[in-house]
Amino acid sequence: MVRLLGLALLLPGLAMAQQPPPAPAVTVVAVESSDITPSVSFTGRIEAVDKVDLIARVDGFLEARPFTEGDMVQKGDLLFAMGKGPYEARLGEVDAAIASAQASFKLAQLEVDRQTVLVQREAAAQAVLDRAIAEADQARAAVQSAEATRADAELDLGYTDIRAPFDGRIGLASVSVGAYVGLDSGSLATIVSQDPIYVTFPVTQRQLLAFREGAAGGDTSTIAVKVRLANGTLYDQVGQIDFVDVEVDTGTDSITVRAVLANPDSLLIDQQLVTAVVETAAPQTALLVPQQAVLSDQGGRFVLLVDADNKVEQRPIEVGQTQGANYVVTKGLEEGDQVITDGIQRVRPGIVVDPGPPPDAAPEPAASPDSGN
Repeated sequence: MVRLLGLALLLPGLAMAQQPPPAPAVTVVAVESSDITPSVSFTGRIEAVDKVDLIARVDGFLEARPFTEGDMVQKGDLLFAMGKGPYEARLGEVDAAIASAQASFKLAQLEVDRQTVLVQREAAAQAVLDRAIAEADQARAAVQSAEATRADAELDLGYTDIRAPFDGRIGLASVSVGAYVGLDSGSLATIVSQDPIYVTFPVTQRQLLAFREGAAGGDTSTIAVKVRLANGTLYDQVGQIDFVDVEVDTGTDSITVRAVLANPDSLLIDQQLVTAVVETAAPQTALLVPQQAVLSDQGGRFVLLVDADNKVEQRPIEVGQTQGANYVVTKGLEEGDQVITDGIQRVRPGIVVDPGPPPDAAPEPAASPDSGN
């Protein structure tokens, strides 16, 4: 009796021990088709349309620097002011020299007029008139020389104010107020224009020919160029090719291509390294699969799918370009296939799994009961 009772107690435990473990839970995503634009990516560099180093054209002490480093400046803004005293004094001296030369010329011209009358009356020799004319010409030349000197002095005075040659952002100043600057001082600061801006990138001759074949009428300016930033996001402005170099780099057998794009928020910075994405054709329909679902081994790339019986299947695939967080699938999948994106490490081909949608996927709304029943 005791043995029967013990066996009865063991049977439920044995039955529980023999129950299969629950199917592992996995996240699946349906393969979808989408319109994509074929593109090619290149390593590119941002370049300013205008960039200039500010250099002093005359010597003098720096008296003012009325700008904040890193700020936007407008064309004509005063950036550096040098002492004007020596140049104003020189301009005054030249003005005095002009007045003296003009007086001498006036006197010489009066002498010419007087000698002309005397020669007409035959009261003076022609040689005296000729000498008076020559002296008047010399006096006129002296006036012209003094006026040219004044123009030069006026330029030097104007150079004591260094102004922005165009709209842009100004960098660090290399000198402080009170410093003595001149032609040998080098760059005082650098101004870089902001909007629009260029992106340049090298392409092979074959790629350039492909661009022209895909462009409307062979016009490369119709080709759209996008910029991918260092964090992987695409810049929200689209550019167009505006320049193709006239020479091939013999070292790399590539051609420099440049595109121009808007930069209203100054997000793109001169000499910044980016990825230039060139759209080479019109949008096409393609299948997309999340990159996290794509695995690879010695045989190539593959994904794990869940079939109608919730069994795992390994499927080899071929992929093309990336589209955001997805791969473009060129072979191996059909629209609607359920690929595993999370839980891959817990499964293997042939086992039964418990598939579910991604956590952020909105559940289907429940059907409301018929109010008439």
